[in-house]
Amino acid sequence: MSAYEHIDYAVRDGRAELVLDRPDVYNAFDPEMLVELNECLLEAFDDDDAYVVLLTGRGKGFCSGADVSGMDGREDRENAFRYGAHLWKVQHVTRLLHFGSKPTVAAVNGPAVGAGCDFALACDLRVMAESAFFRTQFVDIGLVPGDGGGWTLPRLIGESKAKEYLLTGRDIEPADAEAIGLVVETVDDEDLMTAARDLANELRDKPATAMRHTKALIDANQSFGEYAQAAHERQYDCITDPEHHEAVAAFTERREPEFDRPWE
Repeated sequence: MSAYEHIDYAVRDGRAELVLDRPDVYNAFDPEMLVELNECLLEAFDDDDAYVVLLTGRGKGFCSGADVSGMDGREDRENAFRYGAHLWKVQHVTRLLHFGSKPTVAAVNGPAVGAGCDFALACDLRVMAESAFFRTQFVDIGLVPGDGGGWTLPRLIGESKAKEYLLTGRDIEPADAEAIGLVVETVDDEDLMTAARDLANELRDKPATAMRHTKALIDANQSFGEYAQAAHERQYDCITDPEHHEAVAAFTERREPEFDRPWE
């Protein structure tokens, strides 16, 4: 049983699966759920039995962002310092999903709105249900994309296309999301978790050190010199890793590699 009230967390076959669990409000987060989400992600990245993180939502929504029913009048909106502490917690979810050591997959089962959209964008890869959509919408309610979407979306789809969605608040529907490369694939609703787990398992089954170092190397802002230096350090770590030697042996012998994994 999950130790969290608003998140169903379990490690299954090498996957840390996080299910946002406030379906009556399309998994909008309140302050308590936000703290739990940060703690849950930290637990997943620290768990030696978890090789990939899979994030989804319960019911008909992925995440509709912050619970707006209690937004006005909250104590953390009384001054800039308190609000900064609240926003840091939201941004830290984005930071963990994007920069965390293990690959992250979003199974977008329904509307991903506001910060919920930003959480999905922060994941390394996304699979999307036909009934889902992405919506930044911050400008529509007089806000900026302060949770990370204004940083991640241009890197994913290019500045011009990102401005279209960020400045208009228009929905990104499944067909468009797939066409612009925002998602790996769109599938029927009933097939979503199977497709997302298949994708997560594909990442899970690669040599873990190489997977994590490859994720860390991908940075569109670094110079080639910076990349080359980081690649040298991480590549040496890889070539001394037992999974590298097993993968090479398996390739040479035309067989599947046999890694020592806890679920096998």
